[in-house]
Amino acid sequence: MVKTEFKDLRAVFINCTLTKSPAKSHTELLIEASQQIMKKHGVQTKLIRAVDHDIASGVYPDMTKKGWDKDAWPELFKDIAKADILVLAGPIWLGDNSSEMKKVIERLYASSGELNEKGQWLYYGKVGGCLITGNEDGIKHCAMNILYSLQHIGYTIPPQADAGWIGEVGPGASYGDKLEDGKRAGLDNDFTNRNTTFMTWNLMHMAKLLKDNGGIPGEGNLRQAWDNGNHFDFENPEYRS
Repeated sequence: MVKTEFKDLRAVFINCTLTKSPAKSHTELLIEASQQIMKKHGVQTKLIRAVDHDIASGVYPDMTKKGWDKDAWPELFKDIAKADILVLAGPIWLGDNSSEMKKVIERLYASSGELNEKGQWLYYGKVGGCLITGNEDGIKHCAMNILYSLQHIGYTIPPQADAGWIGEVGPGASYGDKLEDGKRAGLDNDFTNRNTTFMTWNLMHMAKLLKDNGGIPGEGNLRQAWDNGNHFDFENPEYRS
């Protein structure tokens, strides 16, 4: 079997934990499992812990132009914009994504109206996935929200683009915590390990396919072409057949 080369790919992982560094993040342990696979196969990776930065709330690319004194997002976004792969990762709280996750998605949305070199929306040709941790139900609910948001703004979502781990419902060990028998919670969970591996490889494969083929074709999805009148005449019966 011919091995795929991934050395021309870049990936950014954003950890949307509520825990500031240097305290440990359970979500970051699961991120590392995916990140190590990518690194092993030549992908350049970067990890951002969102809560460590003064990211302003809002839906504009630079919130200092909207009354905020500080906004770390424009500088962080430089790496995100260069990345072929974006993985959003975070914990479940009250059955939903964290406030940091919501903030990051809103800031990604802020640039979704910008265009790439083809004239498509900025995130066309990039792929997205997500990782979720916690000790309450909600992995699929959180993943649905994240993956829908990413595809809505232009990211391509490959098959099996989410993975996660939850312990027993209620108070208890979080991912990676040391248990009474000396083991660490979740690290030997076959379901989580399998899904994390599949997600990581599918992200790399999809990103490579897009990059090698020039991204998403521009036919039928260019903003300027639409604005210039090059679009379907929905009142013409020919377009309904």
